[in-house]
Amino acid sequence: MKLFTTVRSVAAASLVAGLGLTASGVAGASTSNHAERAQHALFVETDATTGNTIISYTRGADGTISYAGTYATGGLGLAAPGAVADPLASQSGLTLIDNAKLLVATNPGSNTVSVFAVDGSRLDLVQQIDSGGTFPNSVSSSGNLVAVLNAGGTGSVAEFRLVGDRLKALDNQVRPLGLTKTGVPGFLYIAGQVGYTPDGSHLVITTKHSTDSFDVFSVGANGQLGSAPVVTPADKPVPFAFNFDGAGNLVAVEAGGSFVSTYAVHADGTLALIGASVSDGAAALCWISSSKGFFFGDNAGSATVSSFTENGTGAPILVNANAGTTHAGTTDSSVSPDGNFLYVQSGGAGTLDVFSIGSTGTLTPVETVFNMPVASEGIAAS
Repeated sequence: MKLFTTVRSVAAASLVAGLGLTASGVAGASTSNHAERAQHALFVETDATTGNTIISYTRGADGTISYAGTYATGGLGLAAPGAVADPLASQSGLTLIDNAKLLVATNPGSNTVSVFAVDGSRLDLVQQIDSGGTFPNSVSSSGNLVAVLNAGGTGSVAEFRLVGDRLKALDNQVRPLGLTKTGVPGFLYIAGQVGYTPDGSHLVITTKHSTDSFDVFSVGANGQLGSAPVVTPADKPVPFAFNFDGAGNLVAVEAGGSFVSTYAVHADGTLALIGASVSDGAAALCWISSSKGFFFGDNAGSATVSSFTENGTGAPILVNANAGTTHAGTTDSSVSPDGNFLYVQSGGAGTLDVFSIGSTGTLTPVETVFNMPVASEGIAAS
């Protein structure tokens, strides 16, 4: 079994550090007496190059987690060139689809994606399928359509249809991205995320520092992607990841200068900046989650989580530049479906931090899970 311990609250973590104790324990067992758990789960992808796996945890009503099992994807992980804490260099590398009945994991070392049936915290591998390109690192779904971003080489996106609990590749539905800057450090240049707009009419891709743009494909009634993307330059460099607000606007993190920008998505696929981009003043703002009208950005270089909201027009507002403190190499995060808890990975330190989310967007530490796989990325909460 893999080893981990949990520390409940920052005060407890400080006490452990002050006593010079080391974090150790049994991977499947927390050192805390957690509350009785409902059948909610948290899934984390290891990205192991010798055999990619998913670590499953049950989630309690208080947000705490307890090890439930480890499941092989059947494929291999791989790190983007130069990556230290974020091997996938993406958001949504591990994604729940079909109302959380299925979990899709990317296997960049095998150029495949794996599909698991989800039963609480239990997973059953039902399929491993070619991703349609190289280095798959992000997945999105809309209805029965599933898009996979392939970040290797000059990049591409492939579209699939969900039939039962399996993916079926759609004919002639691989679109090249034509990224030109693909050198080392690769994690800075490969595409970062794919995502359908809330109405399913468009598919958005971030190109990071390759072109510093958003590529937007139209999505036809039968899932047919446009032949080429509409390209909109990002307001700030290195557009990495995004979410959507309640009005369907794109809320993006742009790592160059650590900015959050919001964009209206027009019917023709163009994006229009809303207001002014806002920086949290931290380093390497790369991932974003949302809950209760607030957006939480993960700062890989500062080991912090910052919080934002929007004004009446949808322009971003910085709420707290340091809403939560994490550990070295902060990467991806996930919000529980009820919006009450934020789970944040730190791939550089091998930790997972749990925060409760208040009605005003405040983050309160709940626990820290230590001895997670170092340099792992991909997280999803059900």
